[in-house]
Amino acid sequence: MVNPVPPSGAPASSSDAALPVPVLVVEDEPLLQRRLQLVLQQLGYSPNDLVIVDSLKAAREFLSHQPVALALVDLVLPDGNGRSLILELRAEDPGLGILVVSAWSSEEAILGALRAGATGYVLKERDDLEVSLSIRSVLRGGAPIDPFIARRILELLPVTAPDSPQTPTSEVELTERECLILRHVADGLTNREIAERVMLSRFTVDTHIKRIYRKLAVSSRVSAVQQAKARGLLE
Repeated sequence: MVNPVPPSGAPASSSDAALPVPVLVVEDEPLLQRRLQLVLQQLGYSPNDLVIVDSLKAAREFLSHQPVALALVDLVLPDGNGRSLILELRAEDPGLGILVVSAWSSEEAILGALRAGATGYVLKERDDLEVSLSIRSVLRGGAPIDPFIARRILELLPVTAPDSPQTPTSEVELTERECLILRHVADGLTNREIAERVMLSRFTVDTHIKRIYRKLAVSSRVSAVQQAKARGLLE
């Protein structure tokens, strides 16, 4: 199935002229197709901005005559692994935002997709808000990684980072609450789940995590936990 899109060079929808279009959604499950369509429309996209296909073949057919500005790709498709499409998209456009939306959380699936060139990875089980936040992050040039996926990646890293010129040597002090929140981050909890655990607002947890990032001079959950472990701030 392929949804119609504006011809190449056509402007974005009137709801948000700044949104990059068209968006390619590669997903074979009708319910997931509809869910992602609704999430994207809530972000300001119109149905005509979206290209929804259910196979690698259909995606490649569309891409053969028009590039896309954003791609949401599932990994398990009827005619192959979405990783091969990610490789092709990345080779064609090194700056393209590519978000994997998948139910798969195995080491092979995660690392394979990221190595192929995926910008971010979010699990289908996350609610619409989490998926929406991941898409927003990609649109802003970020690299969102699902908290559970981040935890799986951390399990593959050494507990103590090797000495290197890039490893900061200055003293870093985290408050007791920041350490508690960081431990929850290391456990793979989302900001919303952390807020429920520590009985704080989501906004307050977001603020604490941003402060932790600044103190550790990092920009992601994975790097924050890795740096904290390297400094002995986390067991």
